[in-house]
Amino acid sequence: MSGTQVITRLSLKPVKTPFQQVTRGLFALVAAVVLISSYRFVGIDPMAFIEKRENAATYLFGRELTEFDRKDARIQAENLLKIVATEEAGEELKKRLARSGKEMPLGMAMHKETEALADELLSRKPEAEREAFVEREYRQILRDKKGGFFPPETSPSALSEYGHGLVETIAMAVWGTLLAVVLAIPAAMCAAENTLALLVQGEGRRHRVLRWLCHVGVRRFLDFCRGFNEFVMALIFVAVIGLGPFAGVLALAVHTFGILGKVVSEAIEAIEPGQMEALVASGAGNMQVISFAVLPQVMPLVVSYSLLRFESNVRSATILGFCGAGGIGFLMFDKINGFEYREVATMMIMVIVSVSLLDYACGKLRSRFI
Repeated sequence: MSGTQVITRLSLKPVKTPFQQVTRGLFALVAAVVLISSYRFVGIDPMAFIEKRENAATYLFGRELTEFDRKDARIQAENLLKIVATEEAGEELKKRLARSGKEMPLGMAMHKETEALADELLSRKPEAEREAFVEREYRQILRDKKGGFFPPETSPSALSEYGHGLVETIAMAVWGTLLAVVLAIPAAMCAAENTLALLVQGEGRRHRVLRWLCHVGVRRFLDFCRGFNEFVMALIFVAVIGLGPFAGVLALAVHTFGILGKVVSEAIEAIEPGQMEALVASGAGNMQVISFAVLPQVMPLVVSYSLLRFESNVRSATILGFCGAGGIGFLMFDKINGFEYREVATMMIMVIVSVSLLDYACGKLRSRFI
């Protein structure tokens, strides 16, 4: 048995040439340089989470109020009662002067009369009503001073307003996705070489040039639509057609059209050609071949990716409101600017719940129709 050769995994492994080994080493070196350089550029610091954990707690749950904060809030609430009474007194004084036909006093005279009437109005109000007003404003000022996202705002009026904005956001995603799907399927037919050969038949030079121009032109147009983020497109459409959800619908439709057009065109080029060849050999027309050989093979993928993009568009439509494209994002941006983080937390929870429900529903649809 001395002549028997033992076969091992190492002996079966192909031997790399020196050039291949050098190329592999250079590739590993370039990858290491890119990773190290990008690590330094983005400033990754894992210890930042530990060092600044108190900032996160304060941002989420608010800061601890001091005795000075409580006294200052009480003073502000009491002053606000006086301010409201002064405004009411000013309006009442203008009405009285208008009814009597007298000229409105100027400067300090007007100020003194307004102050006197404000004191009179305050004295007429019951003590319990004044204390209830001060206490209500005092609690609101304390909440504003404390900050934080929790507990969320749960008043019926706020939930109704945010619910309307959420429905508008979902409607934007529905129409943005629908328009994109309707336009992406015919565009994908022109971007795929096998279906383009059916639409533009002939082997002459003119036909070949026409197919090449159509293929390259549609591909580059899809790249253009896909290359811009929805937020950038929304900024452009808001500047062109104005504020509102229609700008958001167009922004979502353009970006989703670019993505679906590329995905569907690549799926069409990867279909089984035997069905197309059989229909062509039997004398079927171009549209019959597309309807009975191409679309049945790609429709499961079209449905799957369309549902996936719809889920993504619901999240994207929320952000589009930050640039004035409507939806719940418009309300969220307004509350963030006003430091009303509890209202923001309510809207975030509503968006998360709705996206989760839509994800579940889309999963059921995919499992049923695909």
